Amino acid sequence: MSLAAGDTAPDFGLKDQHGRTVGLEQFRGAKNVVLLFFPFAFTSVCSGELQAVQSELAAFQNDSTQVLAVSCDSMHALRGFAEQEKLDFPLLSDFWPHGTAARAYGVFAEDKGCALRGTFVIDKQGTVRWTVVNGLPDARDLRAYAEALQAL
Repeated sequence: MSLAAGDTAPDFGLKDQHGRTVGLEQFRGAKNVVLLFFPFAFTSVCSGELQAVQSELAAFQNDSTQVLAVSCDSMHALRGFAEQEKLDFPLLSDFWPHGTAARAYGVFAEDKGCALRGTFVIDKQGTVRWTVVNGLPDARDLRAYAEALQAL
């Protein structure tokens, strides 16, 4: 079961596509976070979703908000994916221990070995304010989490 609005968002320390450790705690008190779990780099739905985020990045990553996208792919795969798709936001590797962050948020698909399409809008205090989990083949609606951010 995934986290719900009102839950405290679990912290994590994951490597981004450049090998830097990124944790939710580093944004506490400073920025809201849009946390996107996605199944696999280099797949059509994930590519389309993250390209859509990139095209609207100013709405999701600015002085008050940070986008973080997480998958169970390796840091090296995520770097190649970010370069290919020209993504300018952190892609975090939940590779090892495999799926630890996805499990903490309740969006790890044990039978597939990957994260589900979980989206969490987390406020500056570290509280989940809005969430949705889509099935593996179902792309997310960017407008929904843009509206959730505007409500903060």
